[in-house]
Amino acid sequence: MKWITRSHVHVDRVACPWLISRFLDSSAEFLFVPKSKVLAVAEEEGAIAFDTPGADLHHRGDLCTFDVLIEEYGLVDKGLLRLAKIVNAADTDNLQNDPMAAGLEAIAVGFSLRFPDDFVNLEHQFEVYDALYAYCRLDVAGNRS
Repeated sequence: MKWITRSHVHVDRVACPWLISRFLDSSAEFLFVPKSKVLAVAEEEGAIAFDTPGADLHHRGDLCTFDVLIEEYGLVDKGLLRLAKIVNAADTDNLQNDPMAAGLEAIAVGFSLRFPDDFVNLEHQFEVYDALYAYCRLDVAGNRS
């Protein structure tokens, strides 16, 4: 399936493709376009729009798009829910809500500076999210060292 969002990825627009490819659609194809074109290109391409105004899969109240995807698709993995707290705090500028949020925000900024191409950025940051998810699984199991 094709998935589409705004270009110049940052926290939520990295976390969501990671979540989609790891838990929802292993053959997902991602498209990144300017904010003003997302919905039109989504219709042309038959793609699912996310994390952009007007999309069904977008921020809702205090939820960021990562949270919305988890809710919409009924994901209940405890490690994933722990990761969602970090992503939400980083994405919604509520860094005080999770001790790891500021670090994730800093990582997102750094990767954007190093890899301005969205696809290259995702390729590198997916490793970060894989590692953070592994940590979150240990954290919720009480097995952190």
